[in-house]
Amino acid sequence: MAAHDEVPFPWDLGVFDAHCHPTDTMTSIASIPRMKARTLTVMATRGEDQDLVLQVASELGTARKTDQAAQNASRQQGKEEIGRVLPCFGWHPWFSHQILDDISSASGEFQRQENGDNDDTDPKRAKIAHYKKVLTPSADDEGFFLSLPDPKPLSTLISETRERLNAHPYALVGEIGLDRAFRLPNPWMQEELEGRDASLTPGSREGRKLSPYRVQATHQRAVFRAQLRLAGELRRAVSVHSVQAHGAVFEVLQELWKGHERKVPSRRERRRRGSAAGAHELSDAEDETTHRADAESSNPATREPLVSTTSLEPLPFPPRICMHSYSGPAEPIKQFLRPSIPSDVYFSFSSVINFTNPSADKVVEVIKTLPDDRILIESDLHCAGQQMDELLEQIARTICQLRDWDLHEGVERLAENWRRFVFG
Repeated sequence: MAAHDEVPFPWDLGVFDAHCHPTDTMTSIASIPRMKARTLTVMATRGEDQDLVLQVASELGTARKTDQAAQNASRQQGKEEIGRVLPCFGWHPWFSHQILDDISSASGEFQRQENGDNDDTDPKRAKIAHYKKVLTPSADDEGFFLSLPDPKPLSTLISETRERLNAHPYALVGEIGLDRAFRLPNPWMQEELEGRDASLTPGSREGRKLSPYRVQATHQRAVFRAQLRLAGELRRAVSVHSVQAHGAVFEVLQELWKGHERKVPSRRERRRRGSAAGAHELSDAEDETTHRADAESSNPATREPLVSTTSLEPLPFPPRICMHSYSGPAEPIKQFLRPSIPSDVYFSFSSVINFTNPSADKVVEVIKTLPDDRILIESDLHCAGQQMDELLEQIARTICQLRDWDLHEGVERLAENWRRFVFG
C-alpha cells in the first residue's frame, strides 16, 4: 500500500474545518468559494466580529429558514446543506472581562453595593468598579480600566446571541470556554496604532505586550455557563476553548448535567434486552465488575439515547460539545466519554496548535485513545484560503496515520463525525 503522503488527497469526499477564524482577516473571505474545503465552521469571539460572522454566513452559508417543520424534515432526511460557512456565535474567555454579569444574584448584589458607594450616574466610576471586580490582581489602575471597552451586560449578550442563532437554524455557539493562562494586552500606544495592519479585524492582541491582569475564574465561569445554557435552550452544539482549565470546564458542565444523566444499563440488563442472546449468566460480582468497566467505555451502544435532536424541547446543557484543539492528557478524556453523560463530546485537533509545541507527544496518545466517532479536524486559522486547505489536509493525513486508517476511509469518517457533531 502506498504511503499516506503519496496518495492524492480525496477532497471530493468532503472536508470540514471544525474551528476557524477567517473573519479576523476579512480580506481573505473572497477566497472561500475557491477553497477545496467543503465547509468552514467560523467562530465569533468578541464584539468586533459577531456581525462579521453573521454577514459572511448570510452571503456564503445557509439562507434563513422560518418553517420549523421544514427544518426538522430536512434534518431527518439527511439533506442538510450548510454552504461554505457554518456560523458560530459566542464570547471567548479572552474577552470575558468586557461582560458585566447582571444575571447571577451575587453579581447583582455587588453592583448595588458599588453603586451605593459611588455615584451611579457616573459611567466612568461604574466602569472602573466593574473592571476592579472582574480582573486580578486587584489594583487602582484607573487609566488601564478606562482604556478598556465599556462593559456589555451578560443579559444583552445572551439576547443578541439568541437572535443571531435564530437567524441561522444550524449555527453553533462558539467560541466559548475557560482560560487560566491568558493575560490582557496593554492599551495601544499611539505609534502602535499608526503601524497596525488595517486588514485585521480590531479587538485582538495583535502583538501588544501583556499586562499583569487576568480575568477572575468565577467571572469566566459565569459567562461560560450562561452561553452553555443558551446552547441547551436552542439545542445547538458548542465549540469550547480550554487552556489549563479542562477540570474546570468539566465541573461547569457537570453542574448543568446533574439530574439529566443517561441511564447506563448493566451487562445483564442488555442481555435481557437481547443484546447478548445466549450468553451465560454472570455472577453478581462479575456483573458489577463488568458494569464498572462499561461505565468507562465510550461505546455508543452502551448509552441510552438522548432525546431526538429534532425535538423543540430545551435542554439545560448543550447536546453536543467540541473540545477544540484539545491539549490535555489522555486520562481526563474518560470523564467526558462516560456513557452516563447526556452530551456527546467530540475532540478536534489542528496542526497549528497541537503539533507545534512540546506537548505533541501527548496529543499523539490522545488521538490514538479516542473512539473513532469522536475525532474532528480544524485549522484554527485567522485567514481563509490556500493555507487553510493545506493545514486541513495536513491534520487529516496525520490523524489517519496515527489511527492506521486508509486515507479515503479516514476522510469519510472525519466528515461524518462533523455532520453528526453539527446535526446530531
